Order: sequence, then structure tokens, then C-alpha cells
Amino acid sequence: MRTIFNDYYDLNAPSYIASTLNLDMGEHYARFLKYLSGTKILDLGSGSGRDSLYFLKEGYDVTPIDSSLAMVKATSELTGLNARHLSIQELDYIDHFDGIWASASLVHVPRNEMELAFSLLARALKANGVLYCSFKNREEDYTSEGRSFTCYTPLLFEEFLGSLGSFTLLEMVTSPDLRFGRSGESWLNLILRTT
Repeated sequence: MRTIFNDYYDLNAPSYIASTLNLDMGEHYARFLKYLSGTKILDLGSGSGRDSLYFLKEGYDVTPIDSSLAMVKATSELTGLNARHLSIQELDYIDHFDGIWASASLVHVPRNEMELAFSLLARALKANGVLYCSFKNREEDYTSEGRSFTCYTPLLFEEFLGSLGSFTLLEMVTSPDLRFGRSGESWLNLILRTT
């Protein structure tokens, strides 16, 4: 199920990559990796390939996927890995990964499909698998430049998580948007473990 927002990333690939490729994600990498008990990581919504490249250089076995063909190409070129053209809703892995890195990707899953998405993530993870994900820290969902954003505050996410039963919360922190011109925006960063 590929969604219309992929057109945005395909049409705006150079500017999107330029605005995100060199962001310092070190704090979030460290928070995620300290919980991993193995080496297999799924980079869900790999974008430019920035995060896949980091994990690869750290010795991890990385599988990047993205639902935008332009981002699949960018990731493959940057990392030398064969990124898969696959949406979150098409995830076909079972008990495969020690960790899933979903930086600013689940934010594009429609709210009415979020429970399905998290069930597919839980299925793709091994027992005690770890998920990092991030959402815009806002109470209301919104649309911008043809992209829909599903948002959570800490309270709203805790309510959603309580309805799932497939993950437990390890850490929740907010952080500023690191991109130029986004100083008033913040992200909700979550580390979860399969139950």
C-alpha cells in the first residue's frame, strides 16, 4: 500500500536529502543501541541512507527500506546496500530483527492504520526486540505540502501504547527539530521493547 506522500519525496529528493543528511542523531543512536541484544537492524523509512550508513559503520547488519523510489536509490548509493522499495504496511518479516529504527517514518502512517503498523513491527522483531520511533510532538494531526502527519504528545502516545499490548515503553524524550528554520518544532522520541 504505497501512499500519495511518496510523490513529495520523489519530487523533492535533492532538497529533502540536503536538509537531513548531516543532522546529528548521535544522542538517539546511543539511546537505541544500548538496548540491542543482537546486530540485525531494520532501517524503516531509510531516506537519504544517513542512519543505515551509521549503523553499517558501527558493524551492524542493516536492512534499509523506503516507500519512495528516490529514497531507495539514495540509500543504496550512499551505503552500497540493496535498499528495498517497501512500505510500512507491506512489511513481510517475521521474527527477523533485533531492532527497528523508524526515524520520522511512522509519522506518515494514517492514524486508522497505526495499530496495524505496530503489529507488523512487533511481528518483524525477535523476542525482546527494540523499536525506536519518532513523531511530531503535537496534539493534532495535520497535512503539509501533500504529506499527512500523525502526531502524538507523550500522554496521547501512552494511551495508544496501552491499547496495543505488544510493546512496553523503555524511554520517552522530546527533542527540538534539528533542521534549519524549524526551531519552534519538537519531536517525541520513543524506545519500545516487544512484550
